[in-house]
Amino acid sequence: MIANFGYGVLVITFLVTLYSVFAAIYGDRRQIPAMVESARRAMLLTWPLLTLTAGALIYLLINDHYEVQFVYEVTSRSMPTYLKITAWWGGQAGSLLFWSWLMSAFASLVTLRKWDRDREFLPWVIVVACVTMAFFIGMNVFFENPFAQFYQTFDGVKSYNLKPANSILFTPENGQGLNPLLRHPGMIIHPPMLYLGFVSFVIPYAFAIAALITGRTDDRWIRLTRRWTLWAWLFLSFGLVLGGRWAYDVLGWGGYWGWDPVEIAAFMPWLTGTAFLHSVMIQEKRGMLKQWNMILIILTYDLVIFGTFLTRSGVLSSVHAFAQSAIGPLFFAFIGFTLISSIALIIYRWGSLKSETEMTSLLSREALFLLNNLLFMSILVVCFWGVIFPLISELFSGQKVTVGPPFYERATSPLFATLMMLMGIAPLSAWGRSTVKTLGRAIWKPIVGAVVVTAVLFATYTQKIGALIGFFLVALVIFVTIYEYWRGAYARQRSQGENIFTAFWNLTGRDRRRYGGYIIHISMMLMAIGIIGIETFQVETQGTLGQGETISLRNYELTYREIAQWDDLPSGVNYRRAVLDVYEDGEYLGQLAPRIDYYYDSQQNMTIPGQRSTMRDDLYVLLVDWEPATAAGATFKIYVNPLVNWLWLGSLLFLAGIIIAAWPEKERERAAFKAEARVQQQTSAAD
Repeated sequence: MIANFGYGVLVITFLVTLYSVFAAIYGDRRQIPAMVESARRAMLLTWPLLTLTAGALIYLLINDHYEVQFVYEVTSRSMPTYLKITAWWGGQAGSLLFWSWLMSAFASLVTLRKWDRDREFLPWVIVVACVTMAFFIGMNVFFENPFAQFYQTFDGVKSYNLKPANSILFTPENGQGLNPLLRHPGMIIHPPMLYLGFVSFVIPYAFAIAALITGRTDDRWIRLTRRWTLWAWLFLSFGLVLGGRWAYDVLGWGGYWGWDPVEIAAFMPWLTGTAFLHSVMIQEKRGMLKQWNMILIILTYDLVIFGTFLTRSGVLSSVHAFAQSAIGPLFFAFIGFTLISSIALIIYRWGSLKSETEMTSLLSREALFLLNNLLFMSILVVCFWGVIFPLISELFSGQKVTVGPPFYERATSPLFATLMMLMGIAPLSAWGRSTVKTLGRAIWKPIVGAVVVTAVLFATYTQKIGALIGFFLVALVIFVTIYEYWRGAYARQRSQGENIFTAFWNLTGRDRRRYGGYIIHISMMLMAIGIIGIETFQVETQGTLGQGETISLRNYELTYREIAQWDDLPSGVNYRRAVLDVYEDGEYLGQLAPRIDYYYDSQQNMTIPGQRSTMRDDLYVLLVDWEPATAAGATFKIYVNPLVNWLWLGSLLFLAGIIIAAWPEKERERAAFKAEARVQQQTSAAD
């Protein structure tokens, strides 16, 4: 009954979404405002309808309705209630419904704003949002029905959307349970964060298409969607970080990132979204790169759909990817349709998208931002080629040849290093024109500071050239950012008579976008310290130990004490936990307890590392194997991951920076700040 109700509401929602598309187009073409308003209200109806559908599915999940195929695949009686709820996005059909539900919420929010100044955008924003929504809802209605039920026929147990002849409803006694890898807290939050990022990027794309269709190709659409873009970037960035933490804690890679195809599929729209965030500032300040910004937001939208396609089509081998599905060709067709139609609109409006000014200096801020964009696009090309190469190789040779981490690391390392250098130079350049002399006068102090830091690290920490170059660039960006922050605060202190701390606080509040961006730059450099540390200095070893035996790695010694095995029958898990004593340079530090959890319902293992974490390094121990029937002992894999916790610290500061940058500002405050900025520039020029 509940399953039929949920599916029925889903079908109604699909029809309402299609109505909204056609009503918006008809109302705009015929100049009938009432039809456009009808389309808007129909779209607003999709969220409560999809909430009813989602509520029905959640009810089935938490009440163990195993006659529903999706419930059977992702839950079991041993799972706690909160995991049964989060299993909503733990399988293919549920995740598509979750995507649609978020899309309907965001589309409803954007159409609730006041449209007095931008009425011509409204119908086309509705069309783009509802076409996207209809596609995903259609996947659920016709191909991946989360309410499909089991029926017993003469041929055995089969699943149908509708009851076949000569059959009865069949309810299994228990479900298969959620994949143990998806039960980590990071994985519970990670998919919603990624989906929030994906869905948020649909909104600026919708406004961009509306601007192209209506011919309103000034920067109004960018100003309307600036905050949407920032929040989309925040959600996507944080989703990637949470995915890295999940991989670090669960997958046993010994690291945060494995260049997994689905990781890269989520990383690619982040690259284009980051490039877009930088280049729209050029359009706002200088009236340039209008064509390029349109291309970037179109690429970001289609890479969002492409990432979803790769995850759900079954064409990739990945720990993240869902099982092979028939929806892959439809995703590919939708990507092709949206990309071709969007590019056709850009070509149609190409003349009206010309820049208002020309670039006059290769060292100006807009030139450096453009170079920044080109570097992001270069990294995107590397990632895209690495992801699709197995598909191309299989198409032409019949064998799927995968591309491993060494390819990505060798190809992208110089590009990331150049990006870091630009992060150090660009804040010191001026809009319009900069010279080597003015940049040199501004940057020499941060360079001296970075050289001193690098020399100290050379003398006390490492002599590896690659690591020293990385640390020099990190120090340069941090010193430049602090220097720029200090110059602004000092100028405000002199002009306003405030103490330096109040000046810092008020400076940030008066231009949150700029100084929030500076905080993000510092946070990314802290994350870079962790990346340099683990990528350059990580060491590992593996060995089989009997009780009382010791294994050494770097300055650590680990002595295997005991292992225990027991069942937790209510949760349906078998635990195998080893205990090791840890010493550093002969000093006892405590114990680590790596374990392997075996889930009976899904018949899968989950490996939980033992970790000892400091800002200097992580001691990371995995229990690889243990055979209780033999006297061979237990096999352990041990990593020492230097500086990795700077990555997680930087991610927290990153979150603070993006919240500051996205926080609403009053127009009066912005105007006052611009006037104050002009005074500061005049003061700096006089100095």
